[in-house]
Amino acid sequence: MTRAHIALLLFALYMTIAFGIRTVQHLRATGSSGFQGISGAPGSASWFGGVLFVLALAMGALAPVLELAGLVESIVELPAWVAWSGAALAAVGTLATYGSQVAMGKSWRIGVRDTERTDLVTEGPFQIVRNPIFSCMLATGAGLTLLLPNVLSLASMTCLFVAVELQVRVVEEPYLYRTHGQRYADYCQRVGRFVPGLGLRRFP
Repeated sequence: MTRAHIALLLFALYMTIAFGIRTVQHLRATGSSGFQGISGAPGSASWFGGVLFVLALAMGALAPVLELAGLVESIVELPAWVAWSGAALAAVGTLATYGSQVAMGKSWRIGVRDTERTDLVTEGPFQIVRNPIFSCMLATGAGLTLLLPNVLSLASMTCLFVAVELQVRVVEEPYLYRTHGQRYADYCQRVGRFVPGLGLRRFP
């Protein structure tokens, strides 16, 4: 089995577990899929974040498929231990993404709807970082890129990083502050954004 085959298998598992299984579970528990769609007016920062997220997933799927078809190839041949470390990181990142989603319970959403109010979750992995789902998704993307470093996987990782930054900074943090006020502000001052201790934020 080639690295491209393994990357395709890991990506399929990632999509199945983090999006398919989690969506079905949330739908059964709440009657809602949890998908709120792309927020913001076309051309806005929040809209670009949503579009880039979709592009990241599309290119992540195409990266191994087109390499298997011989249409793209890895930019650099990394040592085997680096590639296998990337595969392990992607697998752990997938499971951790799912675990963080489950930890949100009924508050789990993909996207934001201004008229909706959910509970502020600060327990479990949310005691370590404010956005453990995104942290784990970025780890998964990084692992897949190390496993198969072609132009599409690199572009996918870049789009994912920018999308997550826009979604968190422009959409979710202002929404959560409007919704939960000082409690969320205090949370942002003591817990890092994606990495423990980094990305602390003060609200006026």
